Amino acid sequence: MKRFSLFFFILFLPMLLAAKDYHAVTGMDTGALQALINKASRGGGGRVVFSKGHYLIGQLELKSGVELHLEEGAMLLGSTSPFDYMPVDTKETAGDRLKDNSHRGLIVAKEAKGIAITGQGVIDGQGQTLALNIDSLHHKGVLIDPNYNERRQRPSELVRPTLLNIVGCEDVCIEGVSLCNSAGWGLSFNSCSGVVLRHLDILNRAYWNNDGIDLTDCRDVLVTGCRVNSADDGICLKSYDPDSGNENITISDCEIRSSASAIKFGSASYGAFRHIRIRGIRVFDTFRSALAIESVDGAVIEDVVADSIAAVNTGNALFIRLGQRSGNRKGAVRHIRITNLTAQIPFGRPDIDYDLRGPEVDYFHNIHPAPICGIPNNCIEDVLLENIRIVYPGRASKGMAYIPLWRKGDVPEREEKYPEFTMFGELPSWGFYLRHIRGIALKNVQLSLEADDFRPALVEEDVEGLIMENFQSK
Repeated sequence: MKRFSLFFFILFLPMLLAAKDYHAVTGMDTGALQALINKASRGGGGRVVFSKGHYLIGQLELKSGVELHLEEGAMLLGSTSPFDYMPVDTKETAGDRLKDNSHRGLIVAKEAKGIAITGQGVIDGQGQTLALNIDSLHHKGVLIDPNYNERRQRPSELVRPTLLNIVGCEDVCIEGVSLCNSAGWGLSFNSCSGVVLRHLDILNRAYWNNDGIDLTDCRDVLVTGCRVNSADDGICLKSYDPDSGNENITISDCEIRSSASAIKFGSASYGAFRHIRIRGIRVFDTFRSALAIESVDGAVIEDVVADSIAAVNTGNALFIRLGQRSGNRKGAVRHIRITNLTAQIPFGRPDIDYDLRGPEVDYFHNIHPAPICGIPNNCIEDVLLENIRIVYPGRASKGMAYIPLWRKGDVPEREEKYPEFTMFGELPSWGFYLRHIRGIALKNVQLSLEADDFRPALVEEDVEGLIMENFQSK
């Protein structure tokens, strides 16, 4: 992945040398700003420069060869009217039935090449006000959301715009800017290639389902030096297209807080996830997993290397799941390397101080271990865990829930269920729970307790080729 720096320097050098600046003026309406973008693109490319000031905008479409440059003090404020956001057409795929992918955005692009957003300014979606306006219009019968979530009393993700919605684009660079307050997902990239996301500050806690960065069926992506604070998954890799997937993705030197998982593969997992590199990740106050790798819709997940992840006050260190919720499509999870991972698991909710908190499970339970679980007749293969340090709180009670070892086979399989480290209910171990695996090595693994726990540190079932070297639990 070292080719990124030189590749993108060469890629953007001609544009930078020949770029013409087009200056936006405060008070310009969305139509005038769009005309400026169109003019820059027709002229062979250039920069649309936003100087210090506030710019109220509706949906803007980036065109080939155009860079939006936000100088320090420049702020793009998203319209709070849902009528200012139009869907971006995307390829129909098997995963569309899951209905969790918005096709609207504040800044959108479709099949563009050589686009960029740079600078030190801010893009603010004003998402809470926008989402509440969408909610009100639904209840007034003006703008009906057919997928409205009655149980949770909120409009669906389909009608709430993202901050960025980039579809089918090549050679994309987003660098330096701060992005905040989407009505839904933050930065969404669908079927893109050659993407660099560098030194971004993403605060996306204005409403529910607020992911930080979503990469869907993308190739050749570098995410580095970013700070993400999100109400849902921090950095999420998804695949809705069985004929595509995510490939050659590097995520490095990022800091993540989340009321869901910090880095997650899935749950939409139809195409492959291959050649993924993760390193230097700092996770804080995160409700679910520091790293979750999930194939439940037929995806092949292979050649994943994660190194140097440090998680503090995080609900779970690691979750690896191979399930089967999409008919007869069998997936695979294999060749996974997790090294130099440290985690501290609290007794209470890690996100208790957040205004938007992830939904808790609906049963009493002791602290969950980290599960690595395939399903009968389809096992996870070839996993290495090396140099692992996890501190658990202990304090388990047999009166709370009790699965003795002679009943470990009673843990439900839940092959078709939504994947989450809490999905199996009470588990008979406090450190790791291993099930349906062919080939797993635990080398230099240290698990420790802050208080007593009656369960063993590790329980395995239907595991072949288990290697344990310097495994310590206390």
